[in-house]
Amino acid sequence: MKFRATALRSTLAVVVCGCVLIGMSGCKGGIKALLARRHPRKATSPSNTTDYAGNVERLAGSSSLSSMRWPNYADDQAMVQKFYDDRDDELAWTRDGKPTEAVRALLQMFRDAAQKGLNPEDYDVDAAGGGRWTARLKRLDEIAKKKDDSESAQDAVAQFDVAMTISAMRYLEDLHVGRINPQSLNFDIDAPQKRAAFDVATLLNDHIVDASDVPQVVASVEPQNPIYKQTEQALAAYRMLAMEQSAAPAPPLPALPIGTKPVGVAGSYAAVPQLWARLQFEGDTPAEAAGDAATKIPQSYNAEVAAAVKHYQERHGLQDDGKLGQATIDSLNVPMSMRVQQLDDSLERWRWLPDNYMQPRVLVNLPEFMLRAYEADHTLAFKMKVVDGETKGSHDTPMFVRLMRYVVFRPYWNLPPSIIKKEIVPHLVKSGLGYLAANDYQVYKNDGSVVTKFTVNDLEHLRYNVRQLPGPKNSLGLVKFLFPNAYDVYMHSTPELYLFGLSRRDRSHGCVRLQHADQMALWVLHGDQKDPDAVNGWDEDKVDVAMTGTLNNRTVGLTTPLPVVLGYFTAMPDEDGTTHFFNDIYGYDKDLDAALARGRPYERAEMKINPKLVAGETE
Repeated sequence: MKFRATALRSTLAVVVCGCVLIGMSGCKGGIKALLARRHPRKATSPSNTTDYAGNVERLAGSSSLSSMRWPNYADDQAMVQKFYDDRDDELAWTRDGKPTEAVRALLQMFRDAAQKGLNPEDYDVDAAGGGRWTARLKRLDEIAKKKDDSESAQDAVAQFDVAMTISAMRYLEDLHVGRINPQSLNFDIDAPQKRAAFDVATLLNDHIVDASDVPQVVASVEPQNPIYKQTEQALAAYRMLAMEQSAAPAPPLPALPIGTKPVGVAGSYAAVPQLWARLQFEGDTPAEAAGDAATKIPQSYNAEVAAAVKHYQERHGLQDDGKLGQATIDSLNVPMSMRVQQLDDSLERWRWLPDNYMQPRVLVNLPEFMLRAYEADHTLAFKMKVVDGETKGSHDTPMFVRLMRYVVFRPYWNLPPSIIKKEIVPHLVKSGLGYLAANDYQVYKNDGSVVTKFTVNDLEHLRYNVRQLPGPKNSLGLVKFLFPNAYDVYMHSTPELYLFGLSRRDRSHGCVRLQHADQMALWVLHGDQKDPDAVNGWDEDKVDVAMTGTLNNRTVGLTTPLPVVLGYFTAMPDEDGTTHFFNDIYGYDKDLDAALARGRPYERAEMKINPKLVAGETE
């Protein structure tokens, strides 16, 4: 230890003497530069100058850089320090006083951030595409031309470098894992773990600093999902529509008189030409034939107009009957800027998903009331309608990811206390105890024994439990699909098939009801077999027997659990090539937009989930 301390003092003495001889400005952080070489350089990119090492170390050692739009970078400071430690505090973004090609590529990506659903200002670029980088580049150019070696010049060079590092890290992290921690919005998705596993410092050092194709590297960190890519493409189209609408705004379509029925074919609506123009704007009208377009504008609500309205309604989760009601008019009056925001929010939520859920086998889109199932090769197997949690009270179905592990045929439904008190007891008061037997309900004790003598008062005070026997009347239907979670949310069939005829289907107590649960059961179990064509394997007949036979509460464990995403995308590219939009039924978009509006630093720490949905009170 004595020898090492003496050696270190000797080294420092040499450096200090050198700095005295040539002046501190010429030293350019020489002590740090010399000491930096005492450990192996980890970065694999070509070496750069360590002349500014002292300046860089000082800036990277702080959690704030005052020259930035969002100065506080405490959440990224550890990665910034790792980035510079791994390259011995060399400069990264300039060579011979000039910005590298990687800088030019990154600056262009920052300018185009809105095309990714991000905010250019988060990376020090303004609406005009310049922002703080204009002054920084100008200062860098002046220093190079004058060969300015002053301390202020050295600090400016280092400031440029660190600002670019911070901005690049923010941009890459935002693309890879999103800006907002979904846990802060009560979504059970472990984005903090995904962020912690993302070594952005090494990615920058080894693959971007001196890359010949920066956009290709950056694209690799984005979600690798076809729907995500299609959402980006839709965003580009709707940003163009928003700019067109802003440049030539049209007055909103007039509302229907209060009490008026929806307008059908041959009905009266004075603004049909304006309605037609609005439908044309998003491409909901048929492609125009050659000729004078003005002569083709309908003047009355005819079959052609009704067909275009129906097409629009199909894309916006409305009752698609081709009739012009107030809900359709309200939707048509939503500005394109709002559609852009919906697409932005959808991209943000895709980025939250863990890598092993990026290509889920089952995707439920809650505001769309739709489920998509995908084969192992990620091709679409089928779509079906779903019912999810009602918006009234505390039954919102939360967004989360889990693995489907079990299929249960002919399940019992154990009624939660809230439903016993709020729904069953009022029925008993009105109809008498006979209501229970008529609907296959059974009263039982905690040990499972059946109770035959009880009163309404007993049930109101929860002295006994209530369950519904398996069978066609059971509220869970004949099969349920379990992906264990803290909210007791699962998917199941339902005897209330009429619900799937509704355009808005928030009618459950939080669980997801399936339109074709038998199809889901066959797909899940048939695909889970080592040999799908085995004689004794799961087929349509075997599933039918399991659902309609006499064996109750039969649980089948999956050999290979299926990734399930309960997602919330109010903008979704559809398989027909069009973009669909849905109402923000739970206000989740509103909450996300408010969190983003607060700006950096965004919440990143692991957080406890406190959803509205009460575990054990779902159905």
